[in-house]
Amino acid sequence: MRTHRSRLAVLTTVTTAALALTLTACGDDDTGAGSGAKASGAASASSPSASASAVEQSGDKGQGGVDQSGDKDQGGADQTGDADQGKQVVGGTGSATAPACTTKGLRISAETQDGPPYTHLVLTAKNTSGRTCRMTGFPEIRFLDNARGTVPSVAKSKPLTPVVLEPGVSAYAAVRISDGGRKESTETAKDFSVTLPSGAGMAIVQAPGAEGIAVDPARWATGYWTQELRNGADDF
Repeated sequence: MRTHRSRLAVLTTVTTAALALTLTACGDDDTGAGSGAKASGAASASSPSASASAVEQSGDKGQGGVDQSGDKDQGGADQTGDADQGKQVVGGTGSATAPACTTKGLRISAETQDGPPYTHLVLTAKNTSGRTCRMTGFPEIRFLDNARGTVPSVAKSKPLTPVVLEPGVSAYAAVRISDGGRKESTETAKDFSVTLPSGAGMAIVQAPGAEGIAVDPARWATGYWTQELRNGADDF
């Protein structure tokens, strides 16, 4: 009887121990699962931070690209502006560096400047070239044949500053043709030639009036090209 009870006690103890081991194993499994869940949660929690960091980096890069592009564009605009201003300075009114005007880029006409008896003409040279040019010296005029020579210039009519013509602007030269009226010493000219210095060309100009003009080789004279229209009778 005692032996039976002892075996029963032993079986009970073994069963209890086995049950305890089983419960312990189950607890360990639950603990592992919990740890895995915690690890997964930690990973999930860290993922938004990583994504946010990536977004921030992407945003910084994009902003940097925009800033650099903006600086480059602004720099290009500034350089273009400076270049345009430089051109305006070089080609502006009063620039002595402008190329000489040529007869191909001018329209030269003549009108009487005073009333009868006519003593002076005014030559008008309008810049039709579309670019700025510079008038130099005085017009070399031949009223009659080559044997009569060119009309001499009047030194005191020389301008103090360069005569620079923007497109559409004119220069003027006063020309004395006689002391007035038709006399035995005068000859008629219905057209005449105007030559610009330094090989800038020659133009044939129609004399004003249907009958032409009376010129006196002993009295004729020409002024220099000027920016303003002057009264030749006041100069010579």
